[in-house]
This record gives sequence, C-alpha cells and structure tokens, in this order.
Amino acid sequence: MASSIAFLAAAAFLFVTYYSSSAKASDFNKDFEITWGDGRAKIAENGQLLTLSLDRASGSGFQSRKEYLFGKIDMQLKLVPGNSAGTVTAYYLSSQGPSHDEIDFEFLGNLSGDPYTLHTNVFSQGKGNREQQFHLWFDPTMDFHTYSILWNPQRIIFSVDGTPIREFKNAESVGVAYPKKQPMRIYSSLWNADDWATRGGLVKTDWSQAPFTASYRSFNAADGDDWVNQELDSAGQERLKWVQSKYMIYNYCTDSKRFPQGFPPECTLN
Repeated sequence: MASSIAFLAAAAFLFVTYYSSSAKASDFNKDFEITWGDGRAKIAENGQLLTLSLDRASGSGFQSRKEYLFGKIDMQLKLVPGNSAGTVTAYYLSSQGPSHDEIDFEFLGNLSGDPYTLHTNVFSQGKGNREQQFHLWFDPTMDFHTYSILWNPQRIIFSVDGTPIREFKNAESVGVAYPKKQPMRIYSSLWNADDWATRGGLVKTDWSQAPFTASYRSFNAADGDDWVNQELDSAGQERLKWVQSKYMIYNYCTDSKRFPQGFPPECTLN
C-alpha cells in the first residue's frame, strides 16, 4: 500500500507542478452561474470559492456560462465530510435534449469511515450505461483534489490529481456513437439520492448531519486545439493500469451477468 501511494503521489506531483505553472486564476462569478438551490449555493472569496449545500428541503447546483466542444476541464473539489450517506455530488459535462452527450463524475456518499465511491459514466446520443466505479487512495473530504476530464475526438480521459483512472476511446469503427458534435456545459450539483446512492439504498441520509456542503476552487479549462491530439504516454498507461488494478470496484465491461450475450463492442477498445 505504501509503495502504491508513493507511486501515485509522484505522478500527482508532476501534474501539480505543471498545473500550477499553466492554470489561470478562475473567477466563479464570471465562469459559472448558480442555477438552483434557493441560496444554498454560494460564491465567496472574490470568486475563488464556490460551495454547494444540501438540507432536507433542497440541494443546489451550478453550471458554466460557456459551452465546450473538446478540451481539458480541471476542478478542485473537497467533498462532504463525515456521514454523507445518501448524498451525491455530481460534476459533469452535458449537452441538452433526449439525444444528449454527457461525461460524468459522481461521488457517492458514505457512512463515516467508509470510502467514497467515485462513479464515472459516458453518454453518447442519449445512451449511457457505461459505468466504472473506483475507491480513491485518499480521503477526498480532508482537502481539495483536482478532478479532470480530457475530451477530444479520439478519447475521453478521467484523471484524479493528474493520475488517469479511466480512458474511453472513440469506437465509431465498431459502430458505437461517440460524443463529438454537441457542445457541452459544465454542471455540478449536490442532492439527495438515498434511494440508491449508498449500499444500493440500504443506508439513508441522516438529516441530523445537515447541512451537507461540498466546496470547489481552481477551475481551469483549456479548449480547442490545445488538447485535440492529447493521449496517454507510456507512463500514463502504466498509471492507468495501476489504478484500475488497485482501486476499480466495478467495470461494466466485465459484468457478464449484465451482458450475458456479450459485452458492448467498445469494451474491445477500452
């Protein structure tokens, strides 16, 4: 365990060094708008910090003012601490309409002391059901960590602190739709999902712990040609394999009970 954490820490250090030198200071007032929550979402520290809160009456959410067609999106999050069972913090890219595209991070709350489940999914032309889930190698409630989505015409790469955890490749060659034509906004929300979020809905939200709060800072977006040909190098591929072997807890591409007639065709490429 110690060696695995050291390995990931070294990778994260390289990313943070690059990120710190290249990121522009974000201003949530300029880049985002609060869309719901009746005052439960707040922007503070001269636009440098955004918080979402959830209580028994309502959750809250925000969205980007800009749409993106390809790019690399970075956001630092600090998740709901303590007993967050039943809550979901969603951070994702999405277009609109019944044939929408979507790229998801969802953080499923837990009983105090249990690990968060990081849920990922990719939708193209309204079709999702491409879930992979992970436990993280750190406590995501103690400090801010960077969650990144790289999206270009060839692939989608999900990363945590610069360490890739998932790659979804363009599989149009085997008849699978790929999200490449619909611009997407960035969305985030904190909401109650205790009918399914924690242990399949067995553990309900403890409202005596409310309000639940998640925090955001250091947004950065590099769009257009900057990332259009980006891919994982050999070191990135090794880090990806390491994370998936140690921390992946669900992969739809290996769920034979769900796909008894054979796995979806993109699984041969991912």
